[in-house]
Amino acid sequence: MNRQKKLQQLFKEKSRKANAKLAPKSNKPKYISKADRLKMEAEASQERSLSTEE
Repeated sequence: MNRQKKLQQLFKEKSRKANAKLAPKSNKPKYISKADRLKMEAEASQERSLSTEE
């Protein structure tokens, strides 16, 4: 019984991995850290202020 159970577990694990590779990627946006978001916002505000000065 244990041998059969181990074989079934291995088979399920391999099939799950294969299915995961074939599955479409999610549309979830990539994570951006809070520090990076603040940095990007600061750069954007600088660009806006430069464009308004001209």
